[in-house]
Amino acid sequence: MDTSGHVEFVHRSWPADPEQLSVIRHQLASWLAPLNLNEDETSDVVLAVDEAVANAVRHAYEPADDHTPVELTLWTEADSLCIEVVDHGRWRQPVAQPQVGGRGIPLMSTVSESVLIHYDERGSRVLLRYKIPDRTEA
Repeated sequence: MDTSGHVEFVHRSWPADPEQLSVIRHQLASWLAPLNLNEDETSDVVLAVDEAVANAVRHAYEPADDHTPVELTLWTEADSLCIEVVDHGRWRQPVAQPQVGGRGIPLMSTVSESVLIHYDERGSRVLLRYKIPDRTEA
């Protein structure tokens, strides 16, 4: 596989603020550009990461914790894209509109090759993995 255009590793953190979600989606899309994913593949990655980050923003922190970080790390391996979303909060059940939401994890599982979720007293980690298509073959 030709890896000359692949991102090897990037890491960034943002405040756990719902207003940062669009900023994070835009940054992620720019990180994905060198991978030559098609539009649907890029949309799937951005959608799954957006769900993971939104879960961290909505459920990990108290409302007053708006400066607590959500971290995003992206790296590539031979033919895979890996993305980890990390928060340092504690899981909180949503209090308003319990009928809204609850589809994030199944959605991430549908559009990702694999989804691993771990949470403990240090926070939550969501690891998403995608196969990177080899488009160098004719």
